[in-house]
Amino acid sequence: GLIFYDTKVTVMNRVLNATVQRTADHAAPEITLDPLEIVGGEIRSSENSYFCQAARQLACVPSSQLCVKLASGGDPTYAFNIRFTGEEVHGTSGSFRHFLWQVCKELQSSSLSLLLLCPSSAVNKNKGRYILTPSPITYAEEQLFHFFGQLLGIAIRADVPLPLDLLPSFWKTLVGEPLDPDVDLQEADILTYNYVKKFENINDETELEALCAEIASQHLATESPDCPNKPCCKFTYLTMTGEEVELCPRGRHIPVGWENKDVYATAIRSLRMRELQTPECMTAVRAGLGSIIPLQLLTTLTPLEMELRTCGLPYINLEFLKAHTMYQVGLMETDQHIEFFWSALEMFTQEELCKFIKFACNQERIPFTCPCKDGGPDTAHVPPYPMKIAPPDGAAGV
Repeated sequence: GLIFYDTKVTVMNRVLNATVQRTADHAAPEITLDPLEIVGGEIRSSENSYFCQAARQLACVPSSQLCVKLASGGDPTYAFNIRFTGEEVHGTSGSFRHFLWQVCKELQSSSLSLLLLCPSSAVNKNKGRYILTPSPITYAEEQLFHFFGQLLGIAIRADVPLPLDLLPSFWKTLVGEPLDPDVDLQEADILTYNYVKKFENINDETELEALCAEIASQHLATESPDCPNKPCCKFTYLTMTGEEVELCPRGRHIPVGWENKDVYATAIRSLRMRELQTPECMTAVRAGLGSIIPLQLLTTLTPLEMELRTCGLPYINLEFLKAHTMYQVGLMETDQHIEFFWSALEMFTQEELCKFIKFACNQERIPFTCPCKDGGPDTAHVPPYPMKIAPPDGAAGV
């Protein structure tokens, strides 16, 4: 917290350029994707997704071949090249950025099971934010989480922000910061947070009975074995994936009473904290990330800074974009039609601006900082800025 973010990024960039492993005499790995597998945006099988197609093909490529210098100017060097079956695309930047955009869409959809919509979304809190799916993983899923980590590192080296909406708890765990049992639980699962608080704030047995009766009416409790007509809770709870689990050995047979209500509340909170940390999944993600960038860099970054470096800002700063736009072949910012262009963009909503950036740059977000600050005014910009505006290709008057 004592180092400015820009300073951290400068150091990080120097380290990344010093850890380049693919030299100029090595050809970039190339993968072939079949767009017909996801015609209409519908993925019939997760194996057909761009994410899985790429994961299968890059599994045989040494990670050292993916460690390239930071993107800078023109048509930069990316970790791998992409060829779409049946399409002839000039250059590599557009295909690469479109690929990253598409896999982020897939990760945040029902086609892949690596990410889970946080339970708080159900009540419009942190709507559309995701966490790693907290469940035991197979070897195949572990490889996919490893590839997900690699993609985070690849995006950092390419300086292409990923349009991922992940909860702060993900970034905290990634950089090794402990989770807050109150704040992070509330962000991820507000219903469980409120449920736990009800048990923690009970003052007497009468209130406990009333609470159990209320829960019983929601089909979450059973009758007490001692008093058949008296509802009670047992030491079980639902995981984020909807599976009922015991909070302790023989939990299904242990009723919640005045003496152990605090133990019950603590056990539920601990269950959620374990699910948010997802050690198995996060270990695989960190291993993948560590194969692309040195993990020691994460020790200097806060969770928010890591998110900014990886995903940028979820909105478009029009002034930032305007300051990093190039005008070609005699065009000037003061030309009337250029002024009309920027005036039109100023009337766009954020959603419309994101669509415009996707159309112009093949991605939805722009980086948070510009490397031109590291040098003079002649320092090359990194795509997707500058946005280049040129005259039409046709003859004058056409």
